Amino acid sequence: MNDNVQSTAPVLEAQGLCRRFGALVATDNVSLKLYPGEIHALIGPNGAGKSTLIHLLSGVLRADAGSLHVAGTDVSNMNAHERVRAGLSRSYQITNIFKSMSVLDNLVLAVQAHAGSSFGFWHARRNEAALYDAARALARECSIDDTLLGRTASTLPHGEQRKIEFALALAANPKVLLLDEPMAGMGPDETVRLTGLIESMRGRAAMLLVEHDMQAVFQLADRISVLVYGKVIATGTPQEIRNSPEVRQAYLGDDDDPPTESERREAEQAT
Repeated sequence: MNDNVQSTAPVLEAQGLCRRFGALVATDNVSLKLYPGEIHALIGPNGAGKSTLIHLLSGVLRADAGSLHVAGTDVSNMNAHERVRAGLSRSYQITNIFKSMSVLDNLVLAVQAHAGSSFGFWHARRNEAALYDAARALARECSIDDTLLGRTASTLPHGEQRKIEFALALAANPKVLLLDEPMAGMGPDETVRLTGLIESMRGRAAMLLVEHDMQAVFQLADRISVLVYGKVIATGTPQEIRNSPEVRQAYLGDDDDPPTESERREAEQAT
């Protein structure tokens, strides 16, 4: 990220987001800013509230308190579809595509939906051709091979299905892209390829990356925020986060509250 980016207005600004489930405070007064072109990672132990925060930002859940602006527009009271129109798209932890359709038809439907058009005999053939051209361009941008476009989406490997999901999110031409654990369920080779794809998309939209793979996080992120028990305890560059005693303590725990094995592995990668 360019050093001067933070002198510009944030493209996403959350202020004081709170969400409770009964007595459980899942998101505790979270404030967060993303700047144009930035890849901003959100990390934290299991149960830290990362998924809840993504749901609040995307509109799947409503906040009990706080506000959210996207490119200067207050979207706090908008539903998920309205937030997409305002410039915010997301991918899901569990791949969310039309698995019974071909890859190309997935992409055409996404382009069609955001172009506000529909197929039919009353449309000129050139309009339909333009949709297919846009879908193929989207496939190229997301490194989806032409030979896969006719395949049923469910027959593709998990990593290729992830690419389709990215393409569906990008079809909206978002200002902000929320990536919810894109590496989940992937092997090492697929993770490397997907990390490269996200890197190639840098600048296409500001991205908030929620991810457990610390190698990918530290390779991709311009800044990192650390969420623990629903609170952001630190935000900084990857090096600042590596060197933060507070972050190390939050991951490593203490004798009275020993970390789980998965949390210990994350801590070792992060530090």
